[in-house]
Amino acid sequence: MPDTCAKDVVTVLYLFGFDRIGVAVSDIYFVDPNPLEGQEGAERGVRLELRRLESGELKGSIYSSRPITVDRPIWRVDLLESVTGTPGSFDRTHHHPGVKGWEPGRRVFDERLSQEPLKWLGERLADLEGVLDQAGVGRDEASPADVTGLRERTPEIVETVARLLDTVRTADPGGPAGAESATSVRASWL
Repeated sequence: MPDTCAKDVVTVLYLFGFDRIGVAVSDIYFVDPNPLEGQEGAERGVRLELRRLESGELKGSIYSSRPITVDRPIWRVDLLESVTGTPGSFDRTHHHPGVKGWEPGRRVFDERLSQEPLKWLGERLADLEGVLDQAGVGRDEASPADVTGLRERTPEIVETVARLLDTVRTADPGGPAGAESATSVRASWL
């Protein structure tokens, strides 16, 4: 696990659950210990992941809370900006079309994603089958209720991402305590 000095940071997690698929959204502050050329320095923004969901059996009466497992990621979008860059530049924004187990695939930089991130995100979320195909995941991982539910809730999810991006941009750009001297930092639920 990377060295992280983010113990004192409060991050936010939003979860939208459907049948077998969920969308998790969180703010993130990140310093990559092995950055790509031109990607050095701290990044911050919003991470969104499509995740598998599992509903557990009730552990008590009909009134008991139901266990819910937010399981492995299927697809990830990182709406990131360099901390030292211009707010709104989306200069580090990318997605990971595929995930192997818990590890994301390569960063894919898409010009349109950086130019119109919320529009791009909305179009992708509204096309769950296309995202699954691109991720190399069988369409049977999602049910028709997932496809319909995600399509119907896409505007709400995109609005949540936009609101969280605004919150991140107004936060202290220095990041968590000790981040300025750390070689590896990750403050996020995701």
